[in-house]
Amino acid sequence: MAFLANALSRVKPSATIAVAQKARELKAKGRDVIGLGAGEPDFDTPDNVKNAAIEAINRGETKYTPVSGIVPLREAIAKKFKRENNLDYRPEQTIVGTGGKQILFNAFMATLNPGDEVVIPAPYWVSYPEMVAICGGISVFAATSIDNGFKLTPEALEKAITPKTKWLVMNSPSNPSGAAYTEAELRALADVLVRHPHVWTLTDDMYEHLTYGDFVFRTIAEVEPALYERTLTMNGVSKAYAMTGWRIGYAAGPIELIKAMDMIQGQQTSGACSIAQWAAVEALDGPQDFVARNKAIFQGRRDLVVSMLNQARGISCPVPEGAFYVYPSCVDLIGKKAPSGKVIGNDEDFVTELLEAEGVAVVHGSAFGLGPNFRISYATSEDVLEEACTRIQRFTGSLT
Repeated sequence: MAFLANALSRVKPSATIAVAQKARELKAKGRDVIGLGAGEPDFDTPDNVKNAAIEAINRGETKYTPVSGIVPLREAIAKKFKRENNLDYRPEQTIVGTGGKQILFNAFMATLNPGDEVVIPAPYWVSYPEMVAICGGISVFAATSIDNGFKLTPEALEKAITPKTKWLVMNSPSNPSGAAYTEAELRALADVLVRHPHVWTLTDDMYEHLTYGDFVFRTIAEVEPALYERTLTMNGVSKAYAMTGWRIGYAAGPIELIKAMDMIQGQQTSGACSIAQWAAVEALDGPQDFVARNKAIFQGRRDLVVSMLNQARGISCPVPEGAFYVYPSCVDLIGKKAPSGKVIGNDEDFVTELLEAEGVAVVHGSAFGLGPNFRISYATSEDVLEEACTRIQRFTGSLT
């Protein structure tokens, strides 16, 4: 009898974590490696947020918290949704978890039965289908394309829905593509969902504050109030507030779902770190001016990377609306030979040869469900990005 659970056979390791680990290992061996695989801002957590955590420690806020989060944070979350998203949630309709991952996992665990289907647009964040698999569900991938900006169309959504569909997962702006949905695009998808009342929407808005130019962020329950009672709106402090290590995610939705998620979390981890929760209160309620400053820096980095990649032979890189990723296509390089003599058969070969030849670590697009592409995180300095893109240009130019 096998000791490990059968569920593990349905789950793959995180490709993004694997790439970051590979880059660290090569650096430890003395290789000159530029790692562009990690999905976290390179900015430091704002001082007012750090000070709020210190003050919480000094006040003795170091005990267990309620499973769903401290009251001041749940109140801050409700205010945030009203202030920024025109969504009315009572504090008891909110929940705080140890990062956005736990929120998502709890939602799937609370709702999925074996055979239930979850529609996930591809490319997708690597953890969505693995979470669904662990919880016994079946992921149904709705393909997008570079031609429509990697966005789910109403036609593709309609085709993916069956009587077994329980959730649609929406991630805007998207990891890995940076694609973000306009109000009109969300309206068209909402029209499909209204016709299928058994389908709920789990909207991952983690990159909400990182949109560029004149793009206006909207979330689907805001666009279509008829979906309010079957939408879980998820967010967190990781990206906008440079608080990845603090591990605070949150969500709001119908009270019955929140209670079910609370019950699961109560038997799993209980409440998130008390000190991190008090820091998150300050992040949401405190000054927001640094968000715009960081966003402007990210936009400059995006423009640099897109420009340089589109000058690389055989690379086509669309301009993303948000997040801090680009998702260029390398389809024109498939079949070419690398300096090592290896023929590039797919995007995984491409990123492997790029790492070996030039020491640039990126993530292959097939890990996100759509290739041949690769993901670059531009959450690092312009000097580093310019050097990395120069190396990519040199590598693509060396292919024969």
